[in-house]
Amino acid sequence: MKNRDAELVEKIVALKKRRNAVILTHNYQLGEVQDIADFVGDSLDLSRRAAETGADVIVFCGVHFMAETASILCPDKVVLLPDMNAGCPMADMITAERLREKKKEHPQAGVVCYINSSAEVKAESDICCTSANTVGVIESLDAREILFVPDQYLGHYVSARTGKKMILWPGFCPTHVRIKPERIKELKREYPQAKVVVHPECRPEVIALADEVLSTGGMCRYAQRDEVREMIVGTEIGIIHRLRKENPGKRFIPVSEQAICPNMKLITLEKVLWSLEEMSPEVKVPEGIRLRAKAAVDKMLEGKSKTKGQKSK
Repeated sequence: MKNRDAELVEKIVALKKRRNAVILTHNYQLGEVQDIADFVGDSLDLSRRAAETGADVIVFCGVHFMAETASILCPDKVVLLPDMNAGCPMADMITAERLREKKKEHPQAGVVCYINSSAEVKAESDICCTSANTVGVIESLDAREILFVPDQYLGHYVSARTGKKMILWPGFCPTHVRIKPERIKELKREYPQAKVVVHPECRPEVIALADEVLSTGGMCRYAQRDEVREMIVGTEIGIIHRLRKENPGKRFIPVSEQAICPNMKLITLEKVLWSLEEMSPEVKVPEGIRLRAKAAVDKMLEGKSKTKGQKSK
């Protein structure tokens, strides 16, 4: 670690203690930001940590919808996002107004929103899901048809797995669509013993080539298996830092060096320190929206799935 970084980390640790703060960091963040976290995880893991923490302040090193989720679950805590420009292009592809219009076209449909969506969209949904639990959430619903927003590729994957009739919003992750099947085929020839593990936000033709389709948290757990010595990784390359750190001696090959989410790289050690010093920028979801959004998130966290008065299986 450079002297400058060491000084920053020392200041962050001291200030975090004084503020009674916790640092939650997504698997796609810069390596040095992952290294200062109290917890590194995927959206589901971080949602749970946000709900359980006894800290007064949550510093969320991720993107805006993640900080919003923490605010939804922890209205009595200060939620800081060190760079307010850290948004999610996929989340921006759906708005509450457009979702309300779509719901009018399908009044009997259960509405499921991927956690990669705004608080306003969550407030218009029956239940939320993450890439780690989407299949279970969809399978548990009795609705004859399901309106799924905003990721068409995650929706396609789940529909193929569950056989459910799903109306898919045409959103996508710009980072994951950069992962190409041709490159996976090349890497499989180069590393014939490697396991191919991809994220369910990838295109169907990429998923078809995978040994496992997993959330980032699932990838980290899978990598720890004894039989996994080499792994071709089809997701945002920030996760490679954690995989290598937790599994020394194993080989992790990113499918694409271009699979970078620029928004996930906006948060730096300097910004984390500044955020703790200034207690800003704060993400706060308005109470009316928060309560409605919380109902959808709570159903996800609790494993419940009552939608539009229908009973869970």
